[in-house]
Amino acid sequence: MLLQNVSLYLEYLEVERGLAKNTVESYRGDLYSLCAFLQTLDVTQSDAVNRVHLNMYIKNLHDKNYTPFSIARQIASIKGFFKWLCVCSLIQNNPALAIEQPKLPKRLPKVLSISEIRELLSENMSILHKAIFELLYASGLRVSELSDMLLKNIDLQAKYVRCLGKGSKERIVPVGDMACSAIKKYLKEREYILKKYNTTSKYCFIKENGKKLTRQDVYLFIHSIGKSIDKDISPHTIRHSFATHLLENGADLRVVQELLGHSNVSTTQLYTHISKKRLKDIYFSINK
Repeated sequence: MLLQNVSLYLEYLEVERGLAKNTVESYRGDLYSLCAFLQTLDVTQSDAVNRVHLNMYIKNLHDKNYTPFSIARQIASIKGFFKWLCVCSLIQNNPALAIEQPKLPKRLPKVLSISEIRELLSENMSILHKAIFELLYASGLRVSELSDMLLKNIDLQAKYVRCLGKGSKERIVPVGDMACSAIKKYLKEREYILKKYNTTSKYCFIKENGKKLTRQDVYLFIHSIGKSIDKDISPHTIRHSFATHLLENGADLRVVQELLGHSNVSTTQLYTHISKKRLKDIYFSINK
């Protein structure tokens, strides 16, 4: 019964709430992990789970040296699941109601400087990789938004891309001249690849074999190019840099929120803290 209810909950998240596939998969991993632990306690029914069981599970996560951020995410998944069970009258009492989130250390995301971005862009990249990097930095797209980008949703004449963010929320993001130029060059190569393999693709970015570019492909490329400046970076580092550089150059916080696709402005406000920290670092490096 517990596993069945987890499946129903995941279906609800995907179909009714429209959460992104990757988000639903995160919930799936967290809740399946909980179910596996509860089975070791011979707890297989939803209404048999109590607060003691959940506290034991959370203690088990601590014992396995899960990070506070991982534990906080799992607690959020558990709370959401049991709240849904109560709303659906599948259980009478919510055992997760009083569970507290761990205190999380403040962690500012990695950000590259403008000079580091320029240095990376000067590296010898393939036409595909150049288009990817330019678009990520020009638009602040999430890696999944880029890999899932449909060809029809890129308008190089009007200089914008249309993408689906978290919760399948659609937004339009402007793209600068350099990124448009890099994409135009790539599209010619893309056309050659599709003709070579006598195939078609609705996706903008494809690999040399004509298949869709994956999130992992983008991660590997960005991580690899970062080594050229001795930086451990990911596509999200480019997104963070995009937002920080906009704010440092006078962009309005609400505009940056819209560009990033954040549902809450408090998420975007994190980048104002990064900007302040960077200003302090620059000041004290000059005035030692």
